[in-house]
Amino acid sequence: MDLFEYQARDLFEAHGVPVLAGIVADTPEAARAAAEQLGGVTVVKAQVKIGGRGKAGGVKVAKNPDEAFAAAQQILGLDIKGHIVERVMVAAGANIAEEYYFSVLLDRANRNYLAMCSVEGGMEIEQLAAERPEALARVAVDPIVGIDEAKAREIVAQAGFEAETAEKVVPVLQKLYEVYRDEDATLVEVNPLVLTAEGDVIALDGKVTLDDNAEFRHPDHESLRVAAGGLDPLEEKAKAHDLNYVKLDGQVGVIGNGAGLVMSTLDVVAGAGEKHGGVKPANFLDIGGGASAEVMAAGLDVILGDEQVKSVFVNVFGGITACDAVANGIVGALKTLGDTASKPLVVRLDGNNVEAGRTILDEFNHPLVTVVATMDEAADKAAELAAAAA
Repeated sequence: MDLFEYQARDLFEAHGVPVLAGIVADTPEAARAAAEQLGGVTVVKAQVKIGGRGKAGGVKVAKNPDEAFAAAQQILGLDIKGHIVERVMVAAGANIAEEYYFSVLLDRANRNYLAMCSVEGGMEIEQLAAERPEALARVAVDPIVGIDEAKAREIVAQAGFEAETAEKVVPVLQKLYEVYRDEDATLVEVNPLVLTAEGDVIALDGKVTLDDNAEFRHPDHESLRVAAGGLDPLEEKAKAHDLNYVKLDGQVGVIGNGAGLVMSTLDVVAGAGEKHGGVKPANFLDIGGGASAEVMAAGLDVILGDEQVKSVFVNVFGGITACDAVANGIVGALKTLGDTASKPLVVRLDGNNVEAGRTILDEFNHPLVTVVATMDEAADKAAELAAAAA
């Protein structure tokens, strides 16, 4: 479960992480009242579960309550990458001297945690990692030990903090790890973590993802879900069918069987998309190693319901479930969806009963379905179709 920024801020405060005061508002009038209560300069920030708020006009500085009112008027209702802003957080202003970046996340490949830290915060971390990877420290964290003082000092040393600042940052990193550990999170990110002109280190923004598998240990997390308005409708539909689904910001819907195959598919689609105007994957959807025809139909129903999706790439390796069963699932899904299925599907099948699966799709001869033999060719075709429909 991804949290809104204001929810992350509240969790940080509960664990002793230094934060600024913030008040949630869902009307311009409430934003003005919040600014009056906080006093001084405030920042009105859109509360959506997506990055790029600032570039989209979702973050505005207000020098007085009237400016906070005007800012909220402009931000509320704003569409930021498909997310409509329904509330803002009015936060106290800060006299920022320097901006840093810090995160701790689950590193599945290495079966541990990974801390990332940089003295160059504020910008998109993906851009920093791509353009200047040496500026981003990556430090493995043993889940048994966590981020104690010694590990926190290792992190700030690798990130290149000056000695005086490092002494202030170390305890904050330890507190942020407490949030990660005690709340059973899979991601805790602060960008920026700031040093103010007064010499204080403050978490100025926060992104937290909680592990749904640990819900039984945290009955209090249900209130966070309710306050967040529940899951996205597509996520709700996927969860009802026990599908592993994550919505991304792209145009090519991706569905596959097995997390490893789906992750590889995302990479291949992203690579192919660079040749077609920057098309990207729209989601992660794993229907599992034993995907039945019914599960395949449910997965397609979820992806085709995403307005951002312009094409769908179905990438299946037949193992426990044979390719003919998967093909029947695709046929069944398209028959069920009828005219509501209006987006092209590129299908790559391989493995158990692959020829039978391809034959089923060839005989079905649906105008939306293109069967492609290889993964690279299928990704390229899906990206091409998405770009054409954009």
